[in-house]
Amino acid sequence: MTNRKPLNDKILLLGLDGMDPRLTRKYVDAGLMPNTAEFIRRGSARKDLVMLGGHPTVTPPMWTTLACGCYANVHGITDFCRVGGDIDKVAYNFDSRLCKAEQLWNVFAEAGKKTLVWHWPGSAWPPSSDNPNLYVVDGTSPGSVGMSVAQIEGEYLLSANVNQPDVTFRRKAASEANAACVITGLELEEDDGKSLLGKIGALKSEEGHTHVITDFSQGTSAATENALDLALSPVKDAYGWTEAPEGAKEFTVLLSGGLIRRPALILKGEDGKYDRVAIYKSKKDLDPIVVLTPHVMARSIQDEAIVGDKKYRVIRNFKILELAEDGTQLSMYISPSMDIDNDSVYHPKRIYKDLCENVGYPTPTSDVGCQSDTLITECMLDSWYSNTDWQAKAIHYMIESEDIDVIFSHYHAIDLEEHMFIKHLADKEWNRNPVSQAEKWMENLYKQADYYIGKFLHLLDEGWTVFIFSDHGQVAPPHDLQLLGDPGGLNVGVMQELGYTVLKKDADGNDLKEVDWTKTRAVANRSCNIHLNIKGRNKHKQPDGSYIDGIVDPADQYELEEQIMTDLYGYRDKKTGKRIVSVALRNKDAVLLGYGGPECGDIVYWIAEGYNFDHGDSLSTTWGVADTSVSPIFIAAGPGIKEGYETDRIIRQIDFVPTVAVVGGVRMPAQCEGAPVYQILTEEY
Repeated sequence: MTNRKPLNDKILLLGLDGMDPRLTRKYVDAGLMPNTAEFIRRGSARKDLVMLGGHPTVTPPMWTTLACGCYANVHGITDFCRVGGDIDKVAYNFDSRLCKAEQLWNVFAEAGKKTLVWHWPGSAWPPSSDNPNLYVVDGTSPGSVGMSVAQIEGEYLLSANVNQPDVTFRRKAASEANAACVITGLELEEDDGKSLLGKIGALKSEEGHTHVITDFSQGTSAATENALDLALSPVKDAYGWTEAPEGAKEFTVLLSGGLIRRPALILKGEDGKYDRVAIYKSKKDLDPIVVLTPHVMARSIQDEAIVGDKKYRVIRNFKILELAEDGTQLSMYISPSMDIDNDSVYHPKRIYKDLCENVGYPTPTSDVGCQSDTLITECMLDSWYSNTDWQAKAIHYMIESEDIDVIFSHYHAIDLEEHMFIKHLADKEWNRNPVSQAEKWMENLYKQADYYIGKFLHLLDEGWTVFIFSDHGQVAPPHDLQLLGDPGGLNVGVMQELGYTVLKKDADGNDLKEVDWTKTRAVANRSCNIHLNIKGRNKHKQPDGSYIDGIVDPADQYELEEQIMTDLYGYRDKKTGKRIVSVALRNKDAVLLGYGGPECGDIVYWIAEGYNFDHGDSLSTTWGVADTSVSPIFIAAGPGIKEGYETDRIIRQIDFVPTVAVVGGVRMPAQCEGAPVYQILTEEY
């Protein structure tokens, strides 16, 4: 099909990962999201703001659907990870080379439109075209721009007080951290403490990882939280400084896991109370690296980091969370460090230098988790506000400096922050905080999203057409989580209980985190996928280099699939007696829901409403407590879009691309399955 007359030449796709239409509608009606309300008033949407999402409702396949206009069974990006040659092996799936469908940005670029793809996860990196009209910034992971390559150290807390005997760095403090008052009394544990993103990000190697067994289970451990590193330092009278004000006290800031030590002074104000902290490279220096005041984030402070045997130039954020007036104790947040010399995810590479010189370095963000209100509000939300400002400025700079016509953009704050605390919206035993507190976090998160959206409101007056949308929402389920799968590997849980997955045991009869393939008939590997251990198809490499063949006779596959699906439907939550699986289908039948194909399991399933894990393992129509849902959002405004219009049409996720294509006057991508939402278009169409 040839290019058609455009309804507009300037288009911004403003994607917000995890943005829930139910919550958005609630906050818009309450007057808490005025910028979003203005887009709705000046544009078109359903009254409920809902877009019907595809499956599985996780980031990589849905953002690829939003780029190609086809479901996962067509484009092939089916999850965070793919089976890497065998069912006990997973490999990272954020790779445009794995996408089997054409992306709309390539269509715009070939039509002569200068097109920016900004941090679009799933199918944007490496650049999918060498057309000079195509500009790409990152796309290697969710999170923030550059996080997957430039973030080289995690965030942590520092506690200093006069009773601390020596300087030490402890890995992974227990997650119950009430930062404002109890940092000095944290119970410490030796634990890898990796977040979900950290686990997924560890799977990036081309060869993949074998025997990846996650141990997410019911209840407390299913509420996503991060254990934080903790640096400890004594507070003493200042000694040995070239210049230190009278009465100053000193402590040590540990960086890079303790490999770098920066001396710091606690300083008095004019009223004689200690009210600020100055951090130096050495006691000989007269000028500090940074001067901190309580509760004010010092952003993008340049220093060094050491990882392994390599030294990096980095930036970090610092924030004093507590400072005693007598200078005897303090607590401090230290952000992840970002390698400022890493330009590897920018195309063309000159973009990075231009952005750094004119906008500033990409800012560190936080995923501290749900340890305390202090850490959520003062660290996580605050760091993402900083990132909001940087990203909005960077996109605007690209518009002006490169004369960009079409922008495909992604912003991840809602999704990442929700993963940290959404479980606490449910009044369950894992919730250490009042539900009202989690509701306030959620409200503040959506106000932050509205703040970001407001950065682009002026574009409507400048003749741009703007689409506001998401890949999925996120729910707080009321029941304990009966997990079958996990985005990054095997979850034994239910499949072990049903007798299909068997683990090896130690000498005492305790389960090892290793599958016994001589007895295992099927495993739940990745979201919504169950793989049978088929003889002749599945060979499992052992530590000694030998291989174990599968045990299921191919002639028995159909019957075994039928048995597994029957058992899944029959499985009941032990507390409520209700079944936890809503739909289970053979691979060939999953096409009915836009799933299946060679990248998926022999059986695919979706968890019943109330028992799903945030998103990804349930139907996209799922609702949760506290007005949460899994559905994505859709709003459009500007030239080519009807003003103040509500449609009753079911807007499918595959309809997004053809609608944008019609507005921009370009052909549909080759594998596009959807149809334009013509009801919202002006009469010109």
